[in-house]
Amino acid sequence: MTIEKKQEGTTLTVQLDGRLDTTTAPELEAALKELGDVKELILDFEKLEYISSAGLRVVLVAQKTMNKQGSMKVANVNDTVMEIFEVTGFADILTVI
Repeated sequence: MTIEKKQEGTTLTVQLDGRLDTTTAPELEAALKELGDVKELILDFEKLEYISSAGLRVVLVAQKTMNKQGSMKVANVNDTVMEIFEVTGFADILTVI
C-alpha cells in the first residue's frame, strides 16, 4: 500500500493505494499520528482495494481524534469497501462523500 499526504492550510488529504490490512495498517496509523493543526481530514479511498478489521480500527481512531479537533470525511469509496462499512456499521459513524 502507498500513502500520499497533501496538506492545504488546515485540510489534510490522505490518499491510499492498495490494501489496508494487518500488514499495512501500522503505516497508516504512523502517518496519522501527527495531525497537529489539521481541522479537516479527508481519507481518499479511490485506489483502496480492500480494508480489513485492522484498517477499520485505524480509521476509527482517526475519526475519534478528528471529532475533537475538526471533521473527517472518507471520499471515493468503492463498492467493496462500502459493503464492509455497511456490514460493520462504519457507514453510520463515518461521513462518506
